[in-house]
Amino acid sequence: MSIESNVTTRGGVTQARGHALPPGLVLGALGVLGFSFSLPATRLAVADLNPFLVAFGRAVVAGLLSVVVLRATRAARPTTTQWRSLVVVAFGVVVGFPLFTSLALHRVPASHGAVVVGMLPATTAVAAVLRAGERPTRAFWLASSAGLVAVLTFALSQGGGHLGTPDLELLIAVVLCALGYAEGGRLSRELGGANTICWALVLSLPATALVAAVAVAQDGAHAGANAWLGFAYLSVISMFLAFFAWYAGLARGGVAKIGQVQLAQPVLSLTWAAAILGEHIGPGTAVAAVAVLAAVVATQRTRVT
Repeated sequence: MSIESNVTTRGGVTQARGHALPPGLVLGALGVLGFSFSLPATRLAVADLNPFLVAFGRAVVAGLLSVVVLRATRAARPTTTQWRSLVVVAFGVVVGFPLFTSLALHRVPASHGAVVVGMLPATTAVAAVLRAGERPTRAFWLASSAGLVAVLTFALSQGGGHLGTPDLELLIAVVLCALGYAEGGRLSRELGGANTICWALVLSLPATALVAAVAVAQDGAHAGANAWLGFAYLSVISMFLAFFAWYAGLARGGVAKIGQVQLAQPVLSLTWAAAILGEHIGPGTAVAAVAVLAAVVATQRTRVT
């Protein structure tokens, strides 16, 4: 995927004739596929590694890869205004989401985290209104709210009628990530999906490297093969390559609408959690996952202006 090919304008993108899927939807789906193993991979990594090392170390690896990509493509430096937007992107998706999900998954299964993170599309839609200037229809909000209700019901039922600390950490992660998605999707119309995440990672590199180094100094970096495999996935796919497609998809198809594709992520993450981690998927978890998946279909049939 060339970096320049990700640059889009707010104007319409020519659609293929016939029944071909919209490019934004295809790119968004590829991004979600890459993200779908993030929570199981995090669970693998934090089993042996300091959660702060997992959260910030993966950003260091991705940041170094970003330096290589930006130099190889001779990418133009962002403007002052774009740098400000990149701060929001970095705070949301480079620091906030990895940190709070790592802390939460140190105590709860990946399957639990996957369903709570199902709130992300609805939160992204709100952020799209605030940051990207989009105006979803009433039908969109109804469908998105249905998915949100399913997630909240699940979290409360799992917590005995209240939200535990891991749930609160996951909710903070969702809010921060939604801001990063909306801002990044908007900025990708100017910089391109790949450049947006690369510059955000480079911007964050001094801070992420410092925190990762402190985590290593405190607890070391001794871990088993599974933990390092999970860390490698988070560094190369979740924190880097998946964003190339994801931000390009948000830019082409609209932050609010393409963001709803991520409602399918809990189903995928539950599948990986069961298959790879051997986690038990109870009836309540399965019902919640099906409910949010149904909301995906409904939101994709609505219009966002």
